[in-house]
Amino acid sequence: MQPTDDIAQARDSAAEFAATFSRIRDEVGRMIVGQQEVIDGVLTALMAGGHVLLEGVPGLGKTALVSAVSQAVDVPFSRIQFTPDMMPADIIGTSMLTEGEGGRHELTFEEGPIVSNLVLADEINRATPRTQSALLEAMQEKQVTVGRRTIRMPDPFCVMATQNPVDQEGTYPLPEAQLDRFLFKLLVGYPDEADYHAIIDRTTSSETVRIAAVTDAATVSRMRDVVRAVPVAQVAKSYAIRLVIATQPGSNYAPDVVTRHVALGASPRGVQALMLAAKVQALLDGRFAVSADDIAAVSLPALRHRIVTNFHAQASSVTTDALIEEVLAAVKRPHDM
Repeated sequence: MQPTDDIAQARDSAAEFAATFSRIRDEVGRMIVGQQEVIDGVLTALMAGGHVLLEGVPGLGKTALVSAVSQAVDVPFSRIQFTPDMMPADIIGTSMLTEGEGGRHELTFEEGPIVSNLVLADEINRATPRTQSALLEAMQEKQVTVGRRTIRMPDPFCVMATQNPVDQEGTYPLPEAQLDRFLFKLLVGYPDEADYHAIIDRTTSSETVRIAAVTDAATVSRMRDVVRAVPVAQVAKSYAIRLVIATQPGSNYAPDVVTRHVALGASPRGVQALMLAAKVQALLDGRFAVSADDIAAVSLPALRHRIVTNFHAQASSVTTDALIEEVLAAVKRPHDM
């Protein structure tokens, strides 16, 4: 294939990706009022092949958002309502004794709700660590193991979890090892005053908003391949790596505020998240190459849950978002190097 053909194919792939993303976003927007950054973040995680953690108080539409995405993409959707008494078998499935022909009894395996394309893990921090850990293999390896049986997750597969940041009674905060499995952590805030009018009209009138299927699982899988194919220049890779190293206290790139307030910085998964999300950002802008601006644009949702602050930060009310902003200001962009 000639170079001109490669350029044309890349341009067509970027255009198809942006068009698919836009169709899903517009359709979901018919149900969800406002929250544009959250919708874009959820769809970015879906297209990048990652998982997303939605944090916000009850009633902000987190569950409705995930349900609307599943309808727009037309994939099987399952909701798991996490509770303290839930067991791992309730998620991944279990063997059951059933009666067959002639009165014979045999063990048959019943798959749990985790075996679905889009899984909503509602109030994930209400389950015990033992049950939370049942998600780890599925999220990382895209499979679950029960006894000697290994079940592969359908393609595409995405876990979208929610948690309430305020209510601490009866909750089990997610450990760092599990938080690191999420590509993004998105903060769902209160809607604007103008949005309340639209919310009232859509939810308290006789009209029912129905989400139409605007794409399918095969298209999403193909778009994930397009994301992976986007090239990244060496200078952009170096910028992403330096951003992650700068979140690690005492490193060569860490500003003083990070060294004073951070106990643990982002791991190599942070670089992976930056790269995948930045590729989506580039495609949405019609480019088949990642820039430093793409990386900076996704730094907050990609890194905020990978940084563990110390007592000094908590006492001074220094947030991880504020620390990431300091890192972005301290690490030079490629054109400044």
